[in-house]
Amino acid sequence: MKIAVINENSQAAKNALVVDCLQKVVEPMGHTVVNYGMYTPDDACQITYVKAGLLAAILLNAKAADYVVTGCGTGEGAMLACNVFPNVLCGHVEDVEDAYMFARINDGNAIAIPFAKKFGWGGELTLTYMFEKLFGTESGAGYPPERVEPEQRNKKILDQVKAVTTRDMLTILKEIDQDFLRETISGEHFAELFYPDCQVPEIADYLKSL
Repeated sequence: MKIAVINENSQAAKNALVVDCLQKVVEPMGHTVVNYGMYTPDDACQITYVKAGLLAAILLNAKAADYVVTGCGTGEGAMLACNVFPNVLCGHVEDVEDAYMFARINDGNAIAIPFAKKFGWGGELTLTYMFEKLFGTESGAGYPPERVEPEQRNKKILDQVKAVTTRDMLTILKEIDQDFLRETISGEHFAELFYPDCQVPEIADYLKSL
């Protein structure tokens, strides 16, 4: 599984810490971490939480990533921005219980972390424990055991509802503000990371045309 990391600008200074904690947990599991930045607060490409949502949607819909780890100061903005797009199911995760139950019950493909809220000493421990619970359990397996069947049924219903209430990603990319889209994909390493992994040629071709 390819797990993409996206840090928005207010929390860009934590990018290296997030990537390091994530790699230590998931690489022994056989997963790969791909860092889309922001890498420093001074990066030319300034990723707001809205851009983080759009970038996450591009990666997931183009199948360039299987999972996205993002966030912002509170985690709320990044979560909301991710969830407006098709095929993105993003949970707000701030502790190990959130991580475990989001994976087991909601079976999503993105999380938004509150990187400024209650993030002091031991912040790296919190990240590590969350990632262990998020990626070290069977996603969609349900919790508690007596709730497995209705939870799995509700997840399928949610996916069906979202398929009806959202448009396809290529249409969104063509109709969204094009300057905003260009800014979102202008990251220092976007092209070298995204295009080799993109599995939807139509999305790659359109982004290249910009």
